[in-house]
Amino acid sequence: MTPEGEDKIRKAFANDDLNDVKAQNSWHIFKIMSEFVEGFEKMTRIGPCVSIFGSARTKSENKYYQIAEDIAFKLVQHGYGIITGGGPGIMEAANKGARKGNGKSVGLNIDLPFEQKHNEFIDSDKCINFDYFFVRKTIFLKYSQGFVAMPGGFGTLDELFEAITLVQTNKIAQFPVVLVGKDYWNGLFQWLKLTMLEEEKNIHEADLELFKIVDSADEAVDYIIDFYSKYLLKPNF
Repeated sequence: MTPEGEDKIRKAFANDDLNDVKAQNSWHIFKIMSEFVEGFEKMTRIGPCVSIFGSARTKSENKYYQIAEDIAFKLVQHGYGIITGGGPGIMEAANKGARKGNGKSVGLNIDLPFEQKHNEFIDSDKCINFDYFFVRKTIFLKYSQGFVAMPGGFGTLDELFEAITLVQTNKIAQFPVVLVGKDYWNGLFQWLKLTMLEEEKNIHEADLELFKIVDSADEAVDYIIDFYSKYLLKPNF
């Protein structure tokens, strides 16, 4: 464990004065509220969007970077804006594709020391900074008409399973969820199917149909467009 991590543990168990704790919590509430308000006000004006998740560590020469850029470019041709986490890697690729296609390019950036700053392809009036992951995820889910999960790490898995869980439990309406990269995602799918479903029976068979695994940009875009064409819905701008 790093010295910074040990210091955080010591602080967590420190005997703080109760009044100080209550005051800090009150200010946290106001900060959380302000992030929600800013997010709601800005996103309400943007219109239908698709969120694209993926690793901040993916380099521009990686095939998944290029696929993410292509997906974003093609989606904006159909009238969708693009939302990303605002950082480098896959997020940069998606914002770049949206910019290249003259579409709306949104970045929901999280302030992380030593790790992330927003990329240059976000529209200047559509970059929103967050301190709290849970506020940021709420904005992602509330204003997205679809999700594209590119290969990524823990953050990508967190965002992906949050979306699937809310659809599974009917907390939000069903929308298309696409996982891009069969080589990357098939191992996870087999674990979900063989262990979670068949061995432990912790999910229903229909839950495996809440998302689609594809390999190409065209497949990802077609799945989202076809999903909404069944309901005669399309972006309103």
